[in-house]
Amino acid sequence: MISNEQFRAAMSRFASGVTVLTTRDAAGFPHGITVSAFCSLSAEPPMILACIHKLTGSHYAFLEREQFIVHILSEHQRHISEQFAEPSEDKFVGVPYIDSENGLPKIEGALVTLECELEKAHDGGDHTILIGRIIEVKVLDDRPLIYFQGDYRNMDL
Repeated sequence: MISNEQFRAAMSRFASGVTVLTTRDAAGFPHGITVSAFCSLSAEPPMILACIHKLTGSHYAFLEREQFIVHILSEHQRHISEQFAEPSEDKFVGVPYIDSENGLPKIEGALVTLECELEKAHDGGDHTILIGRIIEVKVLDDRPLIYFQGDYRNMDL
């Protein structure tokens, strides 16, 4: 049996992009969370997979609304990742965003935005695995924010 520390040390060696997921609950309040467990799942149909911790305050909103946006952050958006990773009543304070056509909060300046409809949600231990079908994509020409060994990095091209 491996320890939590061993698992975390091993996983920190996997360099990844940084994502923030956003949605609105049934009352219309915006929710968002920084998510490290994210990947593409299928090209046909276009689908992604993201995992959110069950104890996060926004967990219910993603299941309730059944729509969300994945933002792959640009290298200049570290502060957004940090802000959405912390518990807060309103994580959108000072964050520039607009509403998508479906009324979801879309963070401006993200490298990629993927607007999704929830296909399925699965139990994943202490996380819920969200499978989203992509319905809208926007891609900017910028550099990604990278996370490696517990710290943010920029990618030199």
